[in-house]
Amino acid sequence: MKYTIIIEKGRESGYVAYAPALKGCVSQGETKAEAMGNIKEAIGAYVEALLEDGLPIPTEIGKDIVELEVTAR
Repeated sequence: MKYTIIIEKGRESGYVAYAPALKGCVSQGETKAEAMGNIKEAIGAYVEALLEDGLPIPTEIGKDIVELEVTAR
């Protein structure tokens, strides 16, 4: 499975990573690379818990992506 991951600069330090398709699946790290590694682990645990509970695994099938470029006036 493939999921979109968002990595943002943390409010105080480090980085926060989350997978929008997996509600509540969030992790963090001191660097972007660490945050990416941590969110991959979190996604694995999240999906494993869904499987154990017999719940459906969310997908991103049919997802549309829009890119915009906004210029300041």
